[in-house]
Amino acid sequence: MLRITPVLFSALLIAAHFLRTGATGLALLCLVVPALLALRQTWAPTVVRVFLVLATLEWLRTLATNVSERQATGEPWLRMAVILGAVAAFTAMSAWVVRGRRGSA
Repeated sequence: MLRITPVLFSALLIAAHFLRTGATGLALLCLVVPALLALRQTWAPTVVRVFLVLATLEWLRTLATNVSERQATGEPWLRMAVILGAVAAFTAMSAWVVRGRRGSA
């Protein structure tokens, strides 16, 4: 259970992100995908890994968009960039935790 904690936390973070943007369906999907690891199917870890890589890309897209918007308006952006960069890195590392073959994480 301890090994999948980063996966669950990453899923909660991206779900909260999508809830904030109004994408409730995507938020619910984000909460369901980690549960696939309980199936113990050979394809489940791959699906979860792909999900986490896509979540990382979404964080990086959000980072780039927010930095440009804040720079254009003259608002401070460095702290936000560090936080979103850390979240993206954590999500990417969570994908590394998920292993193939013998089950969950």
